[in-house]
Amino acid sequence: MIKRGWWESRLHELWTRRNVVWLSGVRRSGKTLLCRGLEAARFLDCELPSVRREMEDPEGFLGSMGDGILVLDEIHRLGDPASLLKIAADYFPGLKIVATGSSTLGASAKFRDTLSGRKGELWLTPLCEADTGFPDYRDRNRRFLNGGLPGFFLSGTRDDREYTEWFEAYWARDILELFRLERRSSFLKFAELLLAQSGGRFEASSFAAACGVSRPTIMNYLSVMEATYLVHVIRPYHGRIAGEITATPAVYGFDTGFVAWAQGLHEVTEKGKGFFWEHLVLNELMARLQTREIMTWRDKQQHEVDFIRVPRGQPPTAIEVKWKADAFEPKGMLAFRKLHPQGRNLVVASDLTSMYTRTVAGLDVTWVPIECLAQELLQASVPQ
Repeated sequence: MIKRGWWESRLHELWTRRNVVWLSGVRRSGKTLLCRGLEAARFLDCELPSVRREMEDPEGFLGSMGDGILVLDEIHRLGDPASLLKIAADYFPGLKIVATGSSTLGASAKFRDTLSGRKGELWLTPLCEADTGFPDYRDRNRRFLNGGLPGFFLSGTRDDREYTEWFEAYWARDILELFRLERRSSFLKFAELLLAQSGGRFEASSFAAACGVSRPTIMNYLSVMEATYLVHVIRPYHGRIAGEITATPAVYGFDTGFVAWAQGLHEVTEKGKGFFWEHLVLNELMARLQTREIMTWRDKQQHEVDFIRVPRGQPPTAIEVKWKADAFEPKGMLAFRKLHPQGRNLVVASDLTSMYTRTVAGLDVTWVPIECLAQELLQASVPQ
């Protein structure tokens, strides 16, 4: 059985504050395996009719569980899942519950109560640096092409049929059941186009024409894909200063393997490694910080900074991503710091083994290995 120790530790940490934890993540990200690995946990699969019947009386069901750890897998299959979790949070504090689903809580009409203030949340992403116990994880080419879903990564060879089958299950079980969308072919075509153009600037009108639907429909599709973690919408950072791009986000696919599949790639060229490395760094940021509040920056003169992190009450941290450390050049950061002078400047590269700081064109820039990145950002978010 695959163990993901950092995630399990995080889960136990959340239970010290709330007895109900919502564990989300895309299909086959490892939610079930993580939960089955919890010591002395009772595991219930809500897809089974017998389990759903057992929960028709939520108060009686929860009372029969006693204290301990209870896993409610695929809880969205219940008629009113939020009601059961609310009762557990309010009246059964000794019962530690982890409920799993493929989307953010409240993303669909099934969750009429988002349990605000009653739950912890843990988002299980594709493999990150905390998962280095996996065989051959540091084989970056394999991680780029196979992606970070555990079963896909561990496969010896990449089978494109598995990615196609994943999408069929995604549509049937995550989209059709929870959101009741129509026009399957238009939705899946849009999803494939987004993945193929991952990291690019998003213009809804161009996708509407290609998919044969209206612009509002495309925007609705995008919000559903974001809620179910298929894509990440990276919005522009700005200070409402003339010359900054304020309205056009970048959209990234959730996983390098699915991006490679959508692009028809079976090998990664040296030139393409920087593209996939950028996706891996974004995954690391979101996994370890447990947030999607990562932004980008660009101005009308085509200067740009890959990612911007803005801790509450703190100046923005600018993050440039390079496959090789010596490929960094400061034009984008210089333009950004001319408008936003306060904050740290970081470069993340695959060939770094330690951190160091240098002054480049008058800027103090710190080169950071990917495994140190999250901790550096967490430290930066603490007020001095």
